[in-house]
Amino acid sequence: MKAIVTVIGKDRVGIIADVCAILAANGVNVLDISQTVMQDYFTMIMMVDTAQCRVRFNELSDMLAEEGEKTALTIRIQRSDIFEAMHRI
Repeated sequence: MKAIVTVIGKDRVGIIADVCAILAANGVNVLDISQTVMQDYFTMIMMVDTAQCRVRFNELSDMLAEEGEKTALTIRIQRSDIFEAMHRI
């Protein structure tokens, strides 16, 4: 299953590494990534493959959200079908 991970927050060194470490530790593969810094704010969107994920989807979501809280970031993961449905006009 594909999912979309979004990250938003104040820019700092290591954001991508921190998020990818959680994903890799749980068997999630990064398929595509786009990131930018806009006036000191970091934004990133990633498409990931969760087919080999070692934990339930909601557990992974909680891990990412917890990392976000610890590092003053907003980190969310959504199933790609839900993400696409929400962004269709």
